[in-house]
Amino acid sequence: MSKFSSLERRSALALACVISLRLFGLFLVMPVFSLYARRMPDATPLLIGLALGVYGLGQVLLQIPLGLLSDRIGRKPAITLGLLVFAAGGLVAALSHTLAGIVLGRALQGMGAVAGAGTALAADLTREEHRGKTMGIIGVSIGVAFLLALVLGPPLEVVGGLSGLFAATSALALASLLLLWLAVPTPARPRAPAAAGLRQVLAMLRDGRLLVLNGSVFFLHLLLTASFVGLPLLLAERLRLPVGRHWELYLPAMTIAAFVMGACLHRMKELQQSLRIVAVCVAAIGLSLLGFALSGAHLALLGVAATVFFSAFNLLEAALPSLVSRLAPPALRGAAMGAYSTSQFVGAFVGGAVGGVALGRLGTEGVFLCAAALTVPWLPLVLAGARRIAGRSHPAVAADAQRA
Repeated sequence: MSKFSSLERRSALALACVISLRLFGLFLVMPVFSLYARRMPDATPLLIGLALGVYGLGQVLLQIPLGLLSDRIGRKPAITLGLLVFAAGGLVAALSHTLAGIVLGRALQGMGAVAGAGTALAADLTREEHRGKTMGIIGVSIGVAFLLALVLGPPLEVVGGLSGLFAATSALALASLLLLWLAVPTPARPRAPAAAGLRQVLAMLRDGRLLVLNGSVFFLHLLLTASFVGLPLLLAERLRLPVGRHWELYLPAMTIAAFVMGACLHRMKELQQSLRIVAVCVAAIGLSLLGFALSGAHLALLGVAATVFFSAFNLLEAALPSLVSRLAPPALRGAAMGAYSTSQFVGAFVGGAVGGVALGRLGTEGVFLCAAALTVPWLPLVLAGARRIAGRSHPAVAADAQRA
């Protein structure tokens, strides 16, 4: 097997910085937004929820179009457009004194939907046998960005207020843009054929193997978002752990999860084996969610459940996009990653709704029990997919692309 080249290593590290800087800015707002929003003059529960959720709506609507655009004009120009829109949205939110203005800013941020194009760029810059390693590096960087945002968001809000945090999201997006052009190599990219259009895209999206992967990321982010409806409350109310100390759970769990991911990714080169590992991760997530529900005030049990949960989550977060990039036709890889990212953000939106309804009707433990129950339909989906994922691209798609 060939070694991970210096160009691939540089590409992975530079892209990880680009993606994690942008997401770090986005995550900074999460630990403090709802507390601050209650004090705004036009605050209502509907507007607070809309301000949090409208970002995902923009992502859902534009991931596939921007992915297709990146197939046409190149990854970097498409990502540049998305980052500029994202930065503009942060500036609008920073200058707003009402929740309605923040809703507009967040909507603009969501329209900077570059996740699919960014992941496609990572796939373009690495060989297939090293793609999982590249996605792993990016996945770890996202985990670090999330952890740092949870720790740094509240003290930074004290210094600059919510407006300062939104301004920081814009500054970090512009820093990502500089890194994109100065540090990330430009790939020799296969262009989408001039005649490639709706027929080829629909053929790709009907591929049962890609449907399994898109369904998996839908469930993965549904369960993650639902879990974070209940997990902060569990830490604060059951364990009496202040928000400023929640990192004491997250830091060791995420550290161990990074090592688990590194140890397992190299086993996911063969597609059938990859799906078997995905199935194990689904079962582990279900058990860890039950652990959350049953942990009560026992920090040790909660810590074990969190470690299992984040280990399985991080491994899937790195492995699933790698599998999509391997199965999608190269000329439509941006569109495939856009569809994948769309499924991810739909899952996050549904997870927030499911978590909120469960919290209101069943309490904190009910959130985790409902989330655990949702692994029941997910696991058969993955097991069925193991029988489908045997080749590297859908025959109909490959034939269509060549005819075009």
